[in-house]
Amino acid sequence: MTPPQAKTWSQRGRTPVVRVRGRSRRRISIAALTCYKPGHRSRLIYRPRRDDGQHDGRKSFSWCDYRYLLTAAHQQLGGPIVLVWDNLNVHKAADLREWAETQDWLTVYYLPPYAPDLNPVEGIWSLLRRGWLSNVAFSTPEHLVQTIRRGLRHIQYRSHLIDGCLAETGLPIRPA
Repeated sequence: MTPPQAKTWSQRGRTPVVRVRGRSRRRISIAALTCYKPGHRSRLIYRPRRDDGQHDGRKSFSWCDYRYLLTAAHQQLGGPIVLVWDNLNVHKAADLREWAETQDWLTVYYLPPYAPDLNPVEGIWSLLRRGWLSNVAFSTPEHLVQTIRRGLRHIQYRSHLIDGCLAETGLPIRPA
């Protein structure tokens, strides 16, 4: 819950101070898909996962969580999916690869090993960090989750922001 910092204004000689507690080790992970189809409105599908500090294993998304996200996206979008993924270790997990190979509606490609400039979802995270999450001291994990959801919902309903994230990568979308 360490807040991202952005520039702000204050009276001359009075440096603004945002106090935060550093004792929380909780984590909030978010998986997101930006969806593009020529002639259609761009979409953002996301799922947050909150680590509540329980000792039940993973603190972030497992391959099963990504499987559920992709299945939900397939149902929402109602057609085949061409998935372009970064090289996160969970994305390359053997179980997830085996599952993806059995789905006739899913084709998976991977970005080069370190290429955040080619990943449109990185633009979504940048918009979120520079907008809704900057200069805020979150009082509770629920406050953080609520702010993240509000920011992502704002982006989700503005397809021109999602289109801008793709345009920033320089990658073209060609009809199949």
